[in-house]
Amino acid sequence: MKTIVLIDDDLINLTLLQYLVKQIEGYLAIAFVKPEDALKWCLKNDYELVIVDYMMPKINGIEFIIKLRGYPKKKEIPMLMVTANDHLNVRYQALEAGATDFLNKPIDKTEFIIRVQNMLLLQSHQHKLADKAQWLNNEVIKATKEIRERETEIVYRLSKAAEYRDPETGGHIKRMSLYSHHIAEQIGLSLAEQELILQAARMHDIGKVGIPDAILLKPARLNASEFALMKEHTTIGYKILSGSSSQLMQMGAEVALGHHEKYDGSGYPYGLKAEKISIYGRIVAVADVFDALVSSRPYKKAWSLEAAVEFLKENVNKHFDPLCVEAFFKDWNKVLEILSNFDGKLDK
Repeated sequence: MKTIVLIDDDLINLTLLQYLVKQIEGYLAIAFVKPEDALKWCLKNDYELVIVDYMMPKINGIEFIIKLRGYPKKKEIPMLMVTANDHLNVRYQALEAGATDFLNKPIDKTEFIIRVQNMLLLQSHQHKLADKAQWLNNEVIKATKEIRERETEIVYRLSKAAEYRDPETGGHIKRMSLYSHHIAEQIGLSLAEQELILQAARMHDIGKVGIPDAILLKPARLNASEFALMKEHTTIGYKILSGSSSQLMQMGAEVALGHHEKYDGSGYPYGLKAEKISIYGRIVAVADVFDALVSSRPYKKAWSLEAAVEFLKENVNKHFDPLCVEAFFKDWNKVLEILSNFDGKLDK
């Protein structure tokens, strides 16, 4: 059964209120003579309505309402205060304190039952609205989760497409995406942005699907004309990913376009400088270059960790954003963990 809380220091009045509540089907009265005891109980339990007398020692009705309303979870509970007819100023104060309605002394049986039933009906409707709102919120969360899962699946398949064009990039994609997440965490990006960049970083080289095999798979350094064509993978990637309503695809487009820009403006495709480069591009630039340096390629041997670290530090404010480099080194053990645990083909 649902509960109605009764508070009155007069036992005769309390007995009358208990009797009247019994006339309302489906509700049980719990009575308190001391408002301080009632307050302790109310903070720990659920109930549908509070009926409180105004004139009480230690804590009067208004003070009780103020104390109970001070707890966020109790702000919506209807509270009915019992007052005398001539307590007009008291009523004003009670309304300001959070009283929902009033009962006059002496209590009229019919009026009591009607007023209480109306308040209980209103509370029932509020519960239903709250339940519906919670249901809608859960449905939104569910739908958002499903959308995000589909987006992640798309990213995975796009990344696999790049891997099939360039088999050497599988482990690289996995590691540099984790490095990017690590940097985003250390510089204080939101949790949502951290999760997005973990996926978006995987798409940094998606534009390579548009680069001819003769250039993409050449087992030697590219000449000037070949490199000019290779640089187009940034704009190709941007064109593939841009224009989407998805935040993930939007970030992926920024990463694809900006991960070869350099902090001093000497990068490509547009020679952007410093903060004009997307923060996501600046993050991925550090992650991408570090992993490329310590990885073997057909045209080069893997660098030592010491040499790669020195390269990043030497190119702060030149190639790299100093904030991103500092963040990368904040938890070096995390970097080493990623490097040692994720190698080979891309996995989900």
